[in-house]
Amino acid sequence: MKLGFFTMPIHPVDKDWRKSLHEDRAAFLLADELGFTEAYVGEHTTDAAENITHCISFIAWIAAATKQIKLGTGTVNLPNTHPAAVAAQVAMLDHMLDGRFIFGISPGGLATDAEVFGSLNADRPAMFLEAINTVLKIWESEAPYNIEGKFWNITTESQMMTEIGQGIMPKPLQRPHPPIVVTAVAPFSKGVVEAAARGWDPISANFLLTQWVKSHWPKYVEGCERVGRKADPANWRVARSVFVADDLDTAREYALGPQSPYRFYYNQLLTKMKKHGRANLFKVDQKMSDDEVTLDQVLADCVIWGTPDKVADELLALRDDVGDFGTLLYAGKDWADVELGRNSMISLAEKVLPKVNDAIGVQDVAAQ
Repeated sequence: MKLGFFTMPIHPVDKDWRKSLHEDRAAFLLADELGFTEAYVGEHTTDAAENITHCISFIAWIAAATKQIKLGTGTVNLPNTHPAAVAAQVAMLDHMLDGRFIFGISPGGLATDAEVFGSLNADRPAMFLEAINTVLKIWESEAPYNIEGKFWNITTESQMMTEIGQGIMPKPLQRPHPPIVVTAVAPFSKGVVEAAARGWDPISANFLLTQWVKSHWPKYVEGCERVGRKADPANWRVARSVFVADDLDTAREYALGPQSPYRFYYNQLLTKMKKHGRANLFKVDQKMSDDEVTLDQVLADCVIWGTPDKVADELLALRDDVGDFGTLLYAGKDWADVELGRNSMISLAEKVLPKVNDAIGVQDVAAQ
């Protein structure tokens, strides 16, 4: 099992924005130092708590300060940006990172983002598909492009002067394009099937019950089989909320206590899900009413916390339940206590992951 990092940071709304941005940056740099293989950052335009507004800009900010880690958009919300801008920005970022870039994409899930961009009542899945198809077409085509769609038309024909470079859009360093990943949220996601059929890989979100995470793998297999592609567990990323501390009491308080950043994080999410009719993601039984879904139950279902030994055991239990997967994505939270936040990542990399991989190795040998 490899270790990665994923954050759609949720910070207290009254926290100094400069401080939260620098804390998020520090988390990425720490992940790089600890040998995390990849790290992703989300974006929202209209959320004072989820306050990274442009993931490409954030990655560009930290790119030169990282050494080995692959950096990914987690995700570019494609209906919110013109495809030509996405194609050009991603191409440049891939060159800036010398190919250490992963292109995470989605239709976007924040209702106020859709509202501010005028697409709240639009067919956003159709916009998403047209956008990514347009981006890929730009990268595989030459000027003047002449790509026509329902939502966007792309051409440089009337004004191009190719002999001096005008009218030519850049291509990424990785050809034909950087690896593409999609976030998987819906149980038994049809989107995972379609993504797998196109050669893209899934990230199962950290705010899902284990039973819904488990539902994504068969859908990935289904999509791969459709096109004769091998469904390799190494390509499946599973994000989870994890907190590690040296003693159980500290771990319990920081993960579950009244001032816990994990409690704050899931309270934000649960409030949004109930408001927008998606509380089913937190329901063990779909017959439950929204009022029956409690924050304590969500924390119990979605947060793995404890000492290194306890967390290692629970990660192995997770793997036994959902099946083999390639990368555990540690879900970033607000650093309410900087030392505890940093030490959790350090302990996960240096104490927990070796225990997990040793146990997996023993299991694999026993299965032979």
